[in-house]
Amino acid sequence: MEILKTIFGGIGGFIGNLFTGASGAAQAVKSGPLLFTAAVRWVFILLAVFILLRTIIALLKSKSPSEVWAYLHLENGRNIPVTHWENAVGRAKSCDIRIPDMRVSRSHGTLVRDDSGNWSYMDLGSRNGAVINGKPAPANVQVPIHAGDELLLGGTICTLFPVSIEEHMKNVRTRVADTRILKPWLSLIAITVFQILTVMQLHIALGPKYSPGITVSFLGLAAVMWAYVIALRSMKRKGFEIEIIAFFLSSISLAVVATVEPAGTFKQFVAVAMGVVLFFLMCSVLRNLERTVALKYAAYGMAAVLLVINMVFATAKFGATNWVQIGGLSLQPSEIVKLAFVWVGAATMDELFQRRNSMVFTGFAIFCFLCLAKMRDFGTAVIFFVTFLVISFLRSGDFTKLILIVGVAFVGGLLVLRFRSYVAQRFAVWGHVWQDADARGYQQTRTMSAAASGGLVGVGPGNGWLKHVGAARTDLVFGLVSEEWGMIIAILLVLSIITLSIFAYRSIMAGRSTYYTIAACAATTIFLFQTILNVFGSVDLLPLTGVTFPFVSGGGTSMLASWGLLAFVKAADTRQNASFAVTLKDRGLDGRGGDE
Repeated sequence: MEILKTIFGGIGGFIGNLFTGASGAAQAVKSGPLLFTAAVRWVFILLAVFILLRTIIALLKSKSPSEVWAYLHLENGRNIPVTHWENAVGRAKSCDIRIPDMRVSRSHGTLVRDDSGNWSYMDLGSRNGAVINGKPAPANVQVPIHAGDELLLGGTICTLFPVSIEEHMKNVRTRVADTRILKPWLSLIAITVFQILTVMQLHIALGPKYSPGITVSFLGLAAVMWAYVIALRSMKRKGFEIEIIAFFLSSISLAVVATVEPAGTFKQFVAVAMGVVLFFLMCSVLRNLERTVALKYAAYGMAAVLLVINMVFATAKFGATNWVQIGGLSLQPSEIVKLAFVWVGAATMDELFQRRNSMVFTGFAIFCFLCLAKMRDFGTAVIFFVTFLVISFLRSGDFTKLILIVGVAFVGGLLVLRFRSYVAQRFAVWGHVWQDADARGYQQTRTMSAAASGGLVGVGPGNGWLKHVGAARTDLVFGLVSEEWGMIIAILLVLSIITLSIFAYRSIMAGRSTYYTIAACAATTIFLFQTILNVFGSVDLLPLTGVTFPFVSGGGTSMLASWGLLAFVKAADTRQNASFAVTLKDRGLDGRGGDE
């Protein structure tokens, strides 16, 4: 009997262990999604750090090559290297070509090279004028000059000489040696893995709310990303750091929209795809400076039409009348006007000295401000104003003028606060949102709470609660990203925008035309200031203005405008074979060097 008891006891224990093991296995299956989310949050951090930090470091380490395009030989035997395509000539220390002769005006004229290598001189109405090969040069008219031509500027005789073949080849070799471009393949693979894991996590987090459009959207973005890089590589272009940042931020944007409105993800993907197409088309146009300048008046007209349409047909949303309904689509024309504002605000060297050009742009800026005031779009008006200040300073270098403009704007701002109660209310709650947490401070207090609950690594895409608060995917997107993706990734997104701004600023010294450098600085000013208003506004460090985070916030028009503005940054990239917005002439078509 004891033996039978032992046998049956062993069998019973074995069966019991089977049930216990089965129960444990079932529990493990149930907890599988939780384990996946717990692990993938750290993978997201590692991938984001790898993608963004290596791209940011590559952009900040890149050198802007300086080249000599010609020499201006003075009668005293001095040779002045001409290192830009557009050069201010005069006695002032700020001139690119400085001639220390009291008979030469501080800003005497301009010496400009075109895409074909032809030079021209324009007198700026100087006191003693200019004489070219014995003939007086008319003021404010470009006069072609050739190698060996004699220029009499004030009392100094100058002769233009081209660089030698040896020095030209040295320029090419120096450009190749100075250019260090990051190979895109590892970054593309990392972004693709990031996108796949995001889809898996969203499928787990959203459950029955998950939409098949999310999968299609991320697959589509990956296809667009790879197709773009492969196509440009076939055109002998190598620099994709700027685009990689934009593609990564756009991936986060798709995830943000999928979290808040799963069915709207595909619409956001279409906006990204259209943005990439717009980016490519704008870069193609910006390749030709003459064509770009010629399109200014078309840009003026387009902007005016869009603003008028906005004022006539727009509907009010979130306090501002800046949304136009076309079928089932809601558009913000003021976002597209940003592109026109930068396009017409940038100026070539010759235009910088034309008073009429500056007056036309100032009048256009005032028109934009008045329209935005009529639409009650306070946030966009502030962005336009700051961009106007940057463009005005880059065009004139006059601090006194800027102080006057800021003073007038300050008075205007006080009047707005006096007569626009909704703006005054936003300022009234600023810094005191916790005292009115369930009313005027509702959005900011929830944003700060959600961001704090996310910690460094976040709760996982789709698992946050801020998505249930109004404007979570637009005005409060920094809080949503902080909650679901973690503070590390949120800070990396901000650093990416700052990097683009630094890159644009560094292009000033190497830019071949003031047009490209002014446009790039203006575009990144919009990026940077929008980011500041979006981030600091959502956490109550600044008033909440309702502006978007470039590339990250949900919204088709905002995404389209972000990619369009990025084209101005790309056009200022003068690294060897880095930008298709710059022709391959004099660029070392063999494509050697430059990859890291």
